[in-house]
Amino acid sequence: MAQALDIERWNPECLFNNTDHRTDLNGVDRLIVRRGQPFTISLYLRSGSYQPGISSLDCIAETGPQPSEQYGTRARFGLSSSIDTSTWSATVTSPPGDMVALSICSSPKAPIGRYTLTLGQSEKIEFILLFNPWCPADAVYMDNEQNLAEYVLSQDGIIFRGSSKHIIPTPWNFGQFESGILDICLRILDMNPKCLRNPGKDYSGRRNPIYVTRVLSAMVNCNDDKGVLLGNWTDGYEGGVSPLFWRGSVEILRNWDTQSCQPVRYGQCWVFAAVACSVSRALGIPCRVITNYLSAHDTNSNLVIEHYVNENGELIQSRDMIWNYHCWVESWMTRPDLKPDFDGWQASDPTPQEKSEGVYCCGPIPLRAIKEGELTFKYDAPFVFAEVNADVVTMMKKKDGSTSKVTTIGLVGQMISTKSVGSDSREDITHLYKYPEGSDEEREAFTKANHQNKLLQENPDLGLHVTIKVTPDMRKGCDFDVFAVVTNHTEGEKKCRLVFGSCAVSYNGFLGGNCGFKDLLNVQLPPGAERRVPLRLNYSKYGSQVTEDNLIRLAALLHDYSTGQAKLAMRNIVLDNPEIKVRILGEPKENRKLAAEISLQNPLPEPLDNCCFSIEGANLTGGNIISERLGCTVGPGEDAKVKIYFTPTHSGLRKLVVDFDSNKLCHVKGYRNVIIGK
Repeated sequence: MAQALDIERWNPECLFNNTDHRTDLNGVDRLIVRRGQPFTISLYLRSGSYQPGISSLDCIAETGPQPSEQYGTRARFGLSSSIDTSTWSATVTSPPGDMVALSICSSPKAPIGRYTLTLGQSEKIEFILLFNPWCPADAVYMDNEQNLAEYVLSQDGIIFRGSSKHIIPTPWNFGQFESGILDICLRILDMNPKCLRNPGKDYSGRRNPIYVTRVLSAMVNCNDDKGVLLGNWTDGYEGGVSPLFWRGSVEILRNWDTQSCQPVRYGQCWVFAAVACSVSRALGIPCRVITNYLSAHDTNSNLVIEHYVNENGELIQSRDMIWNYHCWVESWMTRPDLKPDFDGWQASDPTPQEKSEGVYCCGPIPLRAIKEGELTFKYDAPFVFAEVNADVVTMMKKKDGSTSKVTTIGLVGQMISTKSVGSDSREDITHLYKYPEGSDEEREAFTKANHQNKLLQENPDLGLHVTIKVTPDMRKGCDFDVFAVVTNHTEGEKKCRLVFGSCAVSYNGFLGGNCGFKDLLNVQLPPGAERRVPLRLNYSKYGSQVTEDNLIRLAALLHDYSTGQAKLAMRNIVLDNPEIKVRILGEPKENRKLAAEISLQNPLPEPLDNCCFSIEGANLTGGNIISERLGCTVGPGEDAKVKIYFTPTHSGLRKLVVDFDSNKLCHVKGYRNVIIGK
């Protein structure tokens, strides 16, 4: 007859289990394990001893407010002769005696979250269960240790901003293992409207990374719920801070948590994506932030971005936009809900742009579905397909109210970028989203997606041609020239008008004030001739117009008097901020105080006031931001310099993220990789 074990006390062996399950960076003061992988609990018996085949132990694992075996949120199991990693199971791995080593394994399909494990009649052990990308039976399984180190365990990274022709790496502190962050991530799941409406069903859904990723896509923005971030794409940030203020996700998530789930003000696309990446990695889903340059926002789902310009070549604002860049995330998982071969990276977008199933969320959609033009696949394939493939049609609105088509080369979905595995360099992943332009496979995908505009595109006319060229050194604070290059490829002389203008623009396409303008009514070009027309951009003019994005849009509109046709060239340029220099003083060792000497040279022809340097880094600054304000004005060409002290807590390669802010030069970012010794 079976005899129940008489347990006096138990030890969850947090140090051993958390280290074995790669969750020890969350701390070792409580049990945090991954599904589908055994963990060990030491049981100390009050009386008797463990006897194989005779001793018994009833185990019940429960999650959520309404645990149920039907929903998969409650599992009941006893002792087996060996562990079965395909389901909840338990076995004893120690020899007979009054100390019992109990090995328990969760199902690789169990819902993630907080659990209570009841042993026998009364012993209750609390633990947290996460997705397990190291487990072949888990839907998020990833068979590459270097990729796992990057996409699950790495707490810092690089997000690419700037423009397609001038890509700027921006450091980010994901900080998914910093103190309290995992609890906040679980709270985000608990605050989602689906959970508030039907917690039993929502907790059951947490077995599925597709469901969890879609919930996160909605909850990182606050448009329909008590989500984390409020978006703001205006110039005013009253009641909050500029999205460029943030250096990492930790402060954002903690602010949301301590402010009773009120949205943190403010975010823009790279901030939304970075926070979603932090939460995904914390929960065990491999995740990365990607940047799509010249990203289309197609509001009417016709795969066409309609642009309008006036007769001076100035863009007229419309709902259809091309963002200079747009960031979203990719998460790694299987897609058993779709036909085979669509596993792997899935795109989802937490930036609130358009509604999906009545909620501001987007994805996940397999990258392969976008590449193949499979627009019926879940979720939101048409919107993401348009972001990387939409056609651009430009019309000129004339003073008399009539419109005419303008010939322009409108590229969308360029230089799709993410951080390389194991280094800070850029990996180009455009090929994961689209076939080479002009290839048979591209035409096949466009046919499947019914992308008629692209299919009907004719070869460009080789008559008059206009392009924009720039100089390599375009630093904020300097005066410099940009050039409209007009070429006559015809056999006759051409007489035309060139309107060459510039204006400030935000990264998502909103237009600002004029930065320089030139109108040449009589440009004459002999056959085969080329003419370079310079436009001087002076800091005295553009300095007060450009936003924190440091972007200027150039537009050259060429009117051919003989044919009446117009051709338009457009290009966004990004002004370089000065470099932040970081020097580490002393030998970097864990739990030893270090100093960083940080400096920046003022590139502007005017003084800087209210200068402040801030640093942040996972396992470097104790999960905090450390700031040092300068007590003096920094004149033109002078250095702003501070010394900031911090104490690393863990060894390894860490990224110290630095931010400089002042009255005239806002949120300049820099970083320094630091190897911390033991």
